Amino acid sequence: MAKVGFLGLGVMGYPMAGHLAAKDHEVTVYNRTSAKAQAWAEAHQGGYAATPREASEGCDFVMACVGNDDDLRSVCLGPDGAFAGMKKGAIFVDHTTVSAKVTRELAEAAAAFGIGYVDAPVSGGQAGAENGVLSVMCGGTEADFAAAEPVMAAYGKIVKLLGAVGMGQTAKMCNQICIAGLMQGLSEALHLAEKSGLDGEALVEVISGGAAGSWQMVNRHKTMLADEYNHGFAVDWMRKDLAICLATADEVGASLPVTALVDQFYKDVQKMGGGRWDTSSLMKRLKAFE
Repeated sequence: MAKVGFLGLGVMGYPMAGHLAAKDHEVTVYNRTSAKAQAWAEAHQGGYAATPREASEGCDFVMACVGNDDDLRSVCLGPDGAFAGMKKGAIFVDHTTVSAKVTRELAEAAAAFGIGYVDAPVSGGQAGAENGVLSVMCGGTEADFAAAEPVMAAYGKIVKLLGAVGMGQTAKMCNQICIAGLMQGLSEALHLAEKSGLDGEALVEVISGGAAGSWQMVNRHKTMLADEYNHGFAVDWMRKDLAICLATADEVGASLPVTALVDQFYKDVQKMGGGRWDTSSLMKRLKAFE
């Protein structure tokens, strides 16, 4: 079993770190709100630390699951950052959804410390994290991935190397693009059903097993029909991710017209006060614009 540091105990990180402890890894956690780190340590018989550096000292692997590019830099760099505390030959695994640009920047900084780096954003939401069935999209060297994969398997249903550092984040952008387009399509279909007097539940029962079926349809249609949007990934975070998608598209010369449009629809949801609603709240926007 490995000695592991885990940085960031949000709705994803908290259960992910718990799965590592359940697999008998020696886990020390860090969180900006220290009370949450202490509560995790008490619940999982693990350790907690006051700084990322302290959580990372002597670890074989350090996992991070924080908010954005700046949050990731803050836990990695500086005298209290993880890199300053990690031993040579250790591997840093980033589960945050961030830009490929910051990923490559931090991988270069890690290399100067003699540290391996794997970017490994996840998909599957809070339920996937709690149930240990996340999809983990990885970028890095084959050697670093081979070492880290058995550890990530504690919470990953599929853990796959997709290329060099940064390719994990690129894959996550593709994932978010698919979700955004699918969620708008599902919202429009359920909205049309309601306006036409068609039973939405009956509709989904018929079409979910065919070509129109999706995870979003199966797992979100009930709450969408009930006008409930307090489940899963928040609109504020989706807009953060879509901004990365669109910036990346500009960098590489890709065209993402539907993604750009749905991003503006999510902006409308934010203006409605729905920044913390889940991503299926695109349907609420349609109702507001009737």
